[in-house]
Amino acid sequence: MPYRSGFRPGLFAHQTLFIPGGGGGLGRCIAHELAALGARIVLAGRTMEKLARTAEEIEADGGRVLGCYTAELRDEPQVTDLVTRIVTKHGRIHGLVNAAGGQFPALIKDLSLNGWNAVLENNLTSYFLVSREVYRQCMETNGGSIVNIGADHSRGMAGMGHNGAARAGLSNFTCTAATEWAAAGVRVNCVIPGFIATTGLDRYPEAAWETLRQITRRIPLRRHGTAAEVSAAVVFLMSDMAAYITGAELRADGGIHNGSGSFLFDPPEPKNTRIFNGFHREERPEILG
Repeated sequence: MPYRSGFRPGLFAHQTLFIPGGGGGLGRCIAHELAALGARIVLAGRTMEKLARTAEEIEADGGRVLGCYTAELRDEPQVTDLVTRIVTKHGRIHGLVNAAGGQFPALIKDLSLNGWNAVLENNLTSYFLVSREVYRQCMETNGGSIVNIGADHSRGMAGMGHNGAARAGLSNFTCTAATEWAAAGVRVNCVIPGFIATTGLDRYPEAAWETLRQITRRIPLRRHGTAAEVSAAVVFLMSDMAAYITGAELRADGGIHNGSGSFLFDPPEPKNTRIFNGFHREERPEILG
Protein backbone atom coordinates (compact mmCIF):
# COMPACT_ATOMS: atom_id res chain seq x y z
CA MET A 1 0.00 0.00 0.00
CA PRO A 2 1.57 3.36 -1.03
CA TYR A 3 1.44 6.68 0.78
CA ARG A 4 -2.02 8.15 0.19
CA SER A 5 -1.12 11.80 -0.38
CA GLY A 6 -3.78 14.36 -1.21
CA PHE A 7 -1.44 16.08 -3.66
CA ARG A 8 -1.09 15.23 -7.33
CA PRO A 9 1.38 12.51 -8.34
CA GLY A 10 4.71 13.78 -9.62
CA LEU A 11 4.46 17.11 -7.80
CA PHE A 12 8.19 16.99 -6.97
CA ALA A 13 9.40 15.00 -9.97
CA HIS A 14 13.07 15.66 -10.85
CA GLN A 15 13.65 17.50 -7.55
CA THR A 16 16.20 16.57 -4.91
CA LEU A 17 14.96 17.23 -1.39
CA PHE A 18 17.19 17.10 1.68
CA ILE A 19 15.64 16.05 5.01
CA PRO A 20 17.83 16.20 8.12
CA GLY A 21 15.97 14.25 10.80
CA GLY A 22 14.25 12.01 8.26
CA GLY A 23 15.03 8.85 10.19
CA GLY A 24 12.06 9.01 12.54
CA GLY A 25 9.00 10.84 13.80
CA LEU A 26 7.61 13.61 11.63
CA GLY A 27 10.70 13.64 9.42
CA ARG A 28 10.15 10.00 8.45
CA CYS A 29 6.55 10.68 7.44
CA ILE A 30 7.53 13.79 5.48
CA ALA A 31 10.25 11.87 3.65
CA HIS A 32 7.74 9.17 2.70
CA GLU A 33 5.20 11.64 1.32
CA LEU A 34 7.72 13.69 -0.65
CA ALA A 35 9.17 10.50 -2.13
CA ALA A 36 5.67 9.31 -3.03
CA LEU A 37 5.23 12.59 -4.92
CA GLY A 38 8.29 11.94 -7.07
CA ALA A 39 11.11 13.60 -5.12
CA ARG A 40 14.59 12.17 -4.89
CA ILE A 41 15.32 12.09 -1.17
CA VAL A 42 18.54 12.67 0.75
CA LEU A 43 18.43 11.82 4.46
CA ALA A 44 20.74 12.88 7.26
CA GLY A 45 20.93 12.41 11.01
CA ARG A 46 22.99 10.96 13.83
CA THR A 47 21.97 7.29 13.53
CA MET A 48 22.49 5.38 10.29
CA GLU A 49 20.25 2.54 11.45
CA LYS A 50 17.20 4.82 11.60
CA LEU A 51 18.05 6.51 8.31
CA ALA A 52 18.56 3.18 6.57
CA ARG A 53 15.21 1.94 7.84
CA THR A 54 13.41 4.95 6.35
CA ALA A 55 15.32 4.57 3.09
CA GLU A 56 14.48 0.88 2.82
CA GLU A 57 10.79 1.61 3.45
CA ILE A 58 10.69 4.33 0.81
CA GLU A 59 12.42 2.20 -1.81
CA ALA A 60 10.19 -0.78 -1.00
CA ASP A 61 7.23 1.52 -1.72
CA GLY A 62 8.69 2.54 -5.09
CA GLY A 63 10.35 5.81 -4.06
CA ARG A 64 13.94 6.88 -4.53
CA VAL A 65 16.52 7.71 -1.85
CA LEU A 66 19.80 9.06 -3.21
CA GLY A 67 21.72 8.64 0.01
CA CYS A 68 21.83 8.57 3.80
CA TYR A 69 24.44 10.57 5.69
CA THR A 70 25.38 10.70 9.35
CA ALA A 71 26.67 13.93 10.86
CA GLU A 72 26.54 15.96 14.03
CA LEU A 73 24.28 18.75 12.83
CA ARG A 74 25.36 21.02 15.69
CA ASP A 75 28.96 20.98 14.49
CA GLU A 76 29.86 23.61 11.89
CA PRO A 77 32.69 21.76 10.09
CA GLN A 78 30.63 18.58 9.89
CA VAL A 79 27.62 20.40 8.46
CA THR A 80 29.75 22.26 5.91
CA ASP A 81 31.34 18.98 4.82
CA LEU A 82 27.96 17.20 4.77
CA VAL A 83 26.36 19.71 2.40
CA THR A 84 29.47 19.74 0.22
CA ARG A 85 29.32 15.96 -0.12
CA ILE A 86 25.61 16.03 -0.98
CA VAL A 87 25.93 18.75 -3.61
CA THR A 88 29.04 17.17 -5.12
CA LYS A 89 27.49 13.70 -5.36
CA HIS A 90 23.83 14.47 -6.07
CA GLY A 91 23.78 17.95 -7.58
CA ARG A 92 21.38 20.75 -6.81
CA ILE A 93 19.28 20.68 -3.64
CA HIS A 94 15.84 21.97 -4.61
CA GLY A 95 14.33 21.90 -1.13
CA LEU A 96 15.31 21.49 2.51
CA VAL A 97 13.09 20.28 5.37
CA ASN A 98 14.73 20.82 8.75
CA ALA A 99 13.11 18.12 10.88
CA ALA A 100 15.96 17.18 13.24
CA GLY A 101 15.92 18.19 16.89
CA GLY A 102 15.35 17.00 20.39
CA GLN A 103 14.53 18.20 23.89
CA PHE A 104 13.82 16.98 27.40
CA PRO A 105 11.52 18.28 30.14
CA ALA A 106 13.06 20.39 32.90
CA LEU A 107 12.15 23.38 35.04
CA ILE A 108 14.31 26.44 34.47
CA LYS A 109 15.57 26.35 38.05
CA ASP A 110 16.84 22.81 37.51
CA LEU A 111 18.50 23.38 34.13
CA SER A 112 22.25 23.15 33.82
CA LEU A 113 24.05 25.31 31.31
CA ASN A 114 24.99 22.17 29.40
CA GLY A 115 21.32 21.14 29.20
CA TRP A 116 20.28 24.62 28.09
CA ASN A 117 22.96 24.78 25.41
CA ALA A 118 22.29 21.25 24.17
CA VAL A 119 18.64 21.98 23.38
CA LEU A 120 19.39 25.36 21.79
CA GLU A 121 22.00 23.69 19.64
CA ASN A 122 19.61 20.85 18.71
CA ASN A 123 16.60 23.00 17.85
CA LEU A 124 18.10 26.26 16.64
CA THR A 125 21.82 26.16 15.90
CA SER A 126 21.57 23.00 13.79
CA TYR A 127 18.76 24.54 11.72
CA PHE A 128 20.83 27.67 11.17
CA LEU A 129 23.96 25.75 10.16
CA VAL A 130 22.20 23.42 7.72
CA SER A 131 20.12 26.22 6.18
CA ARG A 132 23.12 28.54 5.83
CA GLU A 133 25.25 25.90 4.14
CA VAL A 134 22.49 24.81 1.76
CA TYR A 135 21.96 28.46 0.87
CA ARG A 136 25.67 29.23 0.43
CA GLN A 137 26.54 26.12 -1.54
CA CYS A 138 23.43 25.78 -3.69
CA MET A 139 20.33 27.90 -3.22
CA GLU A 140 21.96 31.32 -3.48
CA THR A 141 22.61 30.49 -7.13
CA ASN A 142 19.63 28.27 -7.93
CA GLY A 143 16.80 29.28 -5.56
CA GLY A 144 14.77 26.80 -3.56
CA SER A 145 12.44 26.26 -0.63
CA ILE A 146 13.20 25.68 3.05
CA VAL A 147 10.67 24.51 5.64
CA ASN A 148 11.56 24.37 9.33
CA ILE A 149 9.65 22.19 11.79
CA GLY A 150 9.10 24.30 14.90
CA ALA A 151 6.92 24.30 18.00
CA ASP A 152 4.48 26.74 19.61
CA HIS A 153 6.50 29.10 21.79
CA SER A 154 4.21 32.12 21.85
CA ARG A 155 2.92 31.69 25.40
CA GLY A 156 6.12 30.38 26.90
CA MET A 157 6.86 26.72 27.43
CA ALA A 158 6.67 25.99 31.15
CA GLY A 159 8.56 22.80 31.91
CA MET A 160 10.73 23.15 28.77
CA GLY A 161 11.97 26.72 28.77
CA HIS A 162 15.12 25.80 26.89
CA ASN A 163 13.02 24.38 24.05
CA GLY A 164 10.72 27.41 24.07
CA ALA A 165 13.71 29.72 23.74
CA ALA A 166 15.09 27.67 20.86
CA ARG A 167 11.75 27.61 19.02
CA ALA A 168 11.25 31.34 19.49
CA GLY A 169 14.69 31.84 17.97
CA LEU A 170 13.78 29.54 15.10
CA SER A 171 10.69 31.62 14.39
CA ASN A 172 12.78 34.77 14.19
CA PHE A 173 15.44 33.04 12.12
CA THR A 174 12.77 31.89 9.67
CA CYS A 175 11.50 35.44 9.18
CA THR A 176 14.99 36.92 8.85
CA ALA A 177 16.23 34.30 6.39
CA ALA A 178 13.04 34.69 4.35
CA THR A 179 13.79 38.41 3.94
CA GLU A 180 17.52 38.12 3.33
CA TRP A 181 17.26 35.24 0.86
CA ALA A 182 14.15 36.26 -1.07
CA ALA A 183 16.10 38.02 -3.81
CA ALA A 184 17.83 34.71 -4.59
CA GLY A 185 14.46 33.02 -5.07
CA VAL A 186 14.60 31.18 -1.77
CA ARG A 187 11.47 30.88 0.36
CA VAL A 188 11.75 30.05 4.07
CA ASN A 189 8.73 29.01 6.13
CA CYS A 190 7.94 27.19 9.34
CA VAL A 191 5.35 24.54 10.25
CA ILE A 192 4.28 24.43 13.89
CA PRO A 193 2.80 21.07 14.92
CA GLY A 194 0.56 20.67 17.92
CA PHE A 195 0.11 17.42 19.85
CA ILE A 196 0.72 14.81 17.17
CA ALA A 197 0.17 11.08 17.70
CA THR A 198 3.67 9.81 16.95
CA THR A 199 5.88 7.53 18.99
CA GLY A 200 7.66 10.64 20.24
CA LEU A 201 4.92 10.96 22.87
CA ASP A 202 6.14 7.72 24.45
CA ARG A 203 9.44 9.36 25.35
CA TYR A 204 7.87 11.76 27.83
CA PRO A 205 7.97 10.81 31.55
CA GLU A 206 5.25 8.40 32.61
CA ALA A 207 3.93 11.04 35.02
CA ALA A 208 2.93 13.13 31.97
CA TRP A 209 1.13 10.40 30.05
CA GLU A 210 -2.35 10.99 31.42
CA THR A 211 -2.05 14.71 30.74
CA LEU A 212 -0.98 13.92 27.18
CA ARG A 213 -4.03 11.68 26.77
CA GLN A 214 -6.37 14.35 28.15
CA ILE A 215 -4.80 17.26 26.25
CA THR A 216 -7.58 16.92 23.66
CA ARG A 217 -9.89 18.78 26.06
CA ARG A 218 -7.85 21.90 25.32
CA ILE A 219 -7.94 21.41 21.54
CA PRO A 220 -10.94 22.83 19.63
CA LEU A 221 -10.89 19.87 17.24
CA ARG A 222 -10.75 17.57 20.29
CA ARG A 223 -8.15 15.08 19.08
CA HIS A 224 -4.46 14.51 18.53
CA GLY A 225 -3.16 15.21 15.08
CA THR A 226 -1.56 12.75 12.68
CA ALA A 227 1.91 12.93 11.19
CA ALA A 228 0.31 13.04 7.74
CA GLU A 229 -1.55 16.23 8.65
CA VAL A 230 1.76 17.90 9.49
CA SER A 231 3.41 16.50 6.38
CA ALA A 232 0.63 17.91 4.19
CA ALA A 233 1.42 21.40 5.50
CA VAL A 234 5.10 20.89 4.69
CA VAL A 235 4.31 19.62 1.19
CA PHE A 236 2.18 22.69 0.44
CA LEU A 237 4.87 25.12 1.61
CA MET A 238 7.57 23.25 -0.32
CA SER A 239 5.55 23.30 -3.52
CA ASP A 240 5.14 25.96 -6.21
CA MET A 241 1.56 26.43 -5.00
CA ALA A 242 3.12 28.42 -2.14
CA ALA A 243 5.32 30.49 -4.45
CA TYR A 244 4.09 33.76 -2.87
CA ILE A 245 4.45 32.57 0.73
CA THR A 246 7.64 33.17 2.68
CA GLY A 247 8.43 34.02 6.28
CA ALA A 248 5.17 32.38 7.35
CA GLU A 249 4.29 30.10 10.24
CA LEU A 250 1.64 27.51 9.45
CA ARG A 251 0.06 25.85 12.47
CA ALA A 252 -1.08 22.24 12.32
CA ASP A 253 -2.34 22.08 15.88
CA GLY A 254 -6.10 21.56 15.88
CA GLY A 255 -6.56 25.13 17.07
CA ILE A 256 -5.00 24.65 20.51
CA HIS A 257 -3.21 27.98 20.18
CA ASN A 258 -6.62 29.70 20.39
CA GLY A 259 -7.90 27.62 23.30
CA SER A 260 -11.03 25.46 23.28
CA GLY A 261 -13.34 27.75 25.20
CA SER A 262 -13.73 30.63 27.64
CA PHE A 263 -15.80 31.65 30.64
CA LEU A 264 -18.52 32.57 28.14
CA PHE A 265 -18.25 29.50 25.95
CA ASP A 266 -18.28 25.85 26.98
CA PRO A 267 -17.53 23.76 23.90
CA PRO A 268 -20.05 21.02 23.07
CA GLU A 269 -19.05 17.46 22.35
CA PRO A 270 -17.44 17.16 18.90
CA LYS A 271 -19.25 15.74 15.91
CA ASN A 272 -18.54 15.40 12.19
CA THR A 273 -14.88 14.76 13.04
CA ARG A 274 -12.59 14.45 10.05
CA ILE A 275 -9.08 13.00 10.18
CA PHE A 276 -6.49 12.76 7.42
CA ASN A 277 -4.01 9.93 7.74
CA GLY A 278 -2.37 9.09 4.47
CA PHE A 279 0.75 7.60 6.05
CA HIS A 280 0.47 3.88 5.45
CA ARG A 281 3.37 3.10 7.80
CA GLU A 282 2.20 5.18 10.74
CA GLU A 283 3.25 3.93 14.18
CA ARG A 284 0.85 4.95 16.91
CA PRO A 285 2.26 5.86 20.35
CA GLU A 286 1.68 3.28 23.05
CA ILE A 287 0.37 5.83 25.53
CA LEU A 288 -2.64 6.50 23.28
CA GLY A 289 -3.51 2.83 22.97
